[in-house]
Amino acid sequence: MARQSPYPPELRRRAVRMVAEVRPDYPSEWSAMKAVATKLGVKHAETVRSWVRQDQVDAGARLGTTTEDSVELKRLKRENAELRRANEILKAAAGFLRGRARPAAQVLTAFIDAFKKVFGVEPICRVLSEHGTKIAPSTYYAAKSRPASARAERDAWLKTEITRIYTDDYRVYGARKVWRRLQREGHAVARCTVERLMRELGLHGARRGRKVRTTVRDDGHQRAADLLRRDFAAPSPNRRWVADFTHVTTWAGVVYVAFVVDIFSRAVVGWAAATSKRTRLVLDALDMALWRRDRAGRPVGPGLVHHSDAGSQYTSFRFTTHLVDTGIDASIGTVGDALDNALMESAIGLYKTELIKPRGPWKNLTGVELATAEWVDWYNTTRLHGEIGHIPPDEYEALHYSQNHTELQVTATT
Repeated sequence: MARQSPYPPELRRRAVRMVAEVRPDYPSEWSAMKAVATKLGVKHAETVRSWVRQDQVDAGARLGTTTEDSVELKRLKRENAELRRANEILKAAAGFLRGRARPAAQVLTAFIDAFKKVFGVEPICRVLSEHGTKIAPSTYYAAKSRPASARAERDAWLKTEITRIYTDDYRVYGARKVWRRLQREGHAVARCTVERLMRELGLHGARRGRKVRTTVRDDGHQRAADLLRRDFAAPSPNRRWVADFTHVTTWAGVVYVAFVVDIFSRAVVGWAAATSKRTRLVLDALDMALWRRDRAGRPVGPGLVHHSDAGSQYTSFRFTTHLVDTGIDASIGTVGDALDNALMESAIGLYKTELIKPRGPWKNLTGVELATAEWVDWYNTTRLHGEIGHIPPDEYEALHYSQNHTELQVTATT
């Protein structure tokens, strides 16, 4: 706002008139201005001179900006500044103004809190009201003075829990899995509430990218038949395993990571990493799977099917011989058809989306191995899987063995 002149308009007009009247009595115009300034109590003669010059401009006797034009320019500048401020406010509020429903009072209050130091409370309220979201400054101040509602307090607590779960679980969960995790922890909350709060927090689930081809078939090897035929279901653990490998780009070169997954529980039963994609890589993953099952007291038995794509590592003589020696039936999918090993493709997609992409770049093989070991442990013991009832694979297998043990006891008793 412009600073007001300490001299009233009538005094200014009188000074201009007096300078014109007494000018003949003084040797120069400046002398007359100084005399008038002294008589009227104007502190500086320069002030009287500026009044005289402005009057001459207004009368058309001197070039310059008239008083009327100056007032109009100030008005236009003020309007332009207000329009720029309104535009900036609307840009900042675009997140909730684009919706059809009126934003909740808490959203408007939070928005004003965030931008009041930049634009001021009254301008924000005026701009929002002019664009269909009516809120008065008194409404804002009343909302700030009243205690938080029970819903607001619960939302604040839920946001803390949602952020904790999202951070603990590799920052990959969407609203559905965060909601399931809250349910498992005993918190009764609606899924739509979780979706709303995650939107307010700016959190979202991991999004998958494109797959890079790593499988190269070898027509010189005889392939086993496809025993699964896209039937990715198993009645119990250690009946059907699927396998595949992927690549990770590091500063030291390419690292290949192979996995073996149990179809029944989606558990990663074995994995291996190496700087080459020779048969040793997939053999190490298979051997880890066999060792882990033995260590857990659940060794594999006859009838286990090992399914993979037609990559040369899985059709090699060395690998097929190892399967025969361990009593495992080989199953190979159709060449060039990812759907024949869709479950394993999905598991590798999760690995790349949840670990490799968000935590890169990777330095070397050691870094990839350590991170993969942590991820596999989380994947098996903590991550919720929708295909098995939104529980972790290890828990799903434990429930299976517990139920079967109870059934066997009942059968033996009867």
